[in-house]
Amino acid sequence: MQVKKLIVCFDVVNARVTKALKFQDNIDVSCVEEMSIAMSKAQIDEIIFFDILASAEKRSIDIETVKKVADNIFVPFVVGGGIKTVDDINNALRAGANKVSIDSMAVRNPQLIADGVKAFGSDVIMLSTQVLKNEKMKCGYEVYIDGARTATGFDAIEWIKRGQDLGAGEICINSIDKDGTMSGYDIPLMRKAGNAVSVPLIASGGAGKPEHLKEIFTETKAEAAIISSMLYSPRTDKKYTVKELKEYLIANGITCVL
Repeated sequence: MQVKKLIVCFDVVNARVTKALKFQDNIDVSCVEEMSIAMSKAQIDEIIFFDILASAEKRSIDIETVKKVADNIFVPFVVGGGIKTVDDINNALRAGANKVSIDSMAVRNPQLIADGVKAFGSDVIMLSTQVLKNEKMKCGYEVYIDGARTATGFDAIEWIKRGQDLGAGEICINSIDKDGTMSGYDIPLMRKAGNAVSVPLIASGGAGKPEHLKEIFTETKAEAAIISSMLYSPRTDKKYTVKELKEYLIANGITCVL
């Protein structure tokens, strides 16, 4: 039985966790170091840290904050934002990250995926992609970059297939339509993705209640799910603990690690 993972994703601005709705109107939540420590102690399976302004501001990831988080947590740690070169990947790993997530720069320079894989191995390189429904695309979804601000004209499924061909060891698919809505994951999107690639898939965008996790894990091939809003969104009074969510999954026949 495949073990499913629950992942918390932090959109970080100036070392602070923020929470968006459809990639807009970010609300300040708390210090990223403190929240990372709390999530690690709560036995989240993985933490993803996105420096969400790095690409737009044309700078490297906030390495000092990455170091502070990495020094204080005991779960796999993925970082993204401002990763433009193999040196940037190396710097993130030296700062304590276990993996890097490449998003906007992967679209601008797909060779970065292959170069990163060659230097560090596929297990270290995650392709993250933001997608929005668009009926003009063959698969019905278009890839966006720069924090969902820039349309690329890329078909989402063709893009993740290319990412897999370039060697990415994992793919995170962020639904812009579902982001922060707590209305459930985009199941049709994740089904299409699961039929197109064989690398592990992470579903992101839309989790609002335990039933949504059961749905994504039983109706698609997703191996992991991001659950940020369920844990800390200031837009809802109903929040869950990691333990509650894992116990629910286990009770429903879904394997995860408590």
